[in-house]
Amino acid sequence: MSATTAAPAWEALFRAQVHLMRHFEAAKDFEPLSAREYDVLFTLSRCGGAARMRDMVPNLLLSQPSLSRMVDRLAADGLLERRVVDGDGRGVVVALTERGAELQRRVGRRHVRSITGMVDGVLTEDEQAQLVRICTKLQRATHEEGSA
Repeated sequence: MSATTAAPAWEALFRAQVHLMRHFEAAKDFEPLSAREYDVLFTLSRCGGAARMRDMVPNLLLSQPSLSRMVDRLAADGLLERRVVDGDGRGVVVALTERGAELQRRVGRRHVRSITGMVDGVLTEDEQAQLVRICTKLQRATHEEGSA
């Protein structure tokens, strides 16, 4: 792939994502949360409900300091809690509370319905599978590059 095709391909992927996120936000998919707050709860749910913040950062669109502030806010709202890691006095795990897990599931169901409505109306199942393969390939390449 050359620069003449790589840049437009990236631009199309990026702009599609921005357009879709604006649609989801306008549809109030994430209420009563922001999209980034939902992303934190969703990431924790994918990690079994708890994770170290340093392990969450690669999966979020937030820096470590921004994540720390957000965790503080979500904990103050009773959606998350900080737990000390057994055997590691300095280690802290962020965990969903029961209320946080329930809210993530409720918002997630609404968001999945919205995603389905947008994506199914535009892409065939084969195109959706191809999109998953392409995005996974890009993620792997950046992960491998970052660990090299």
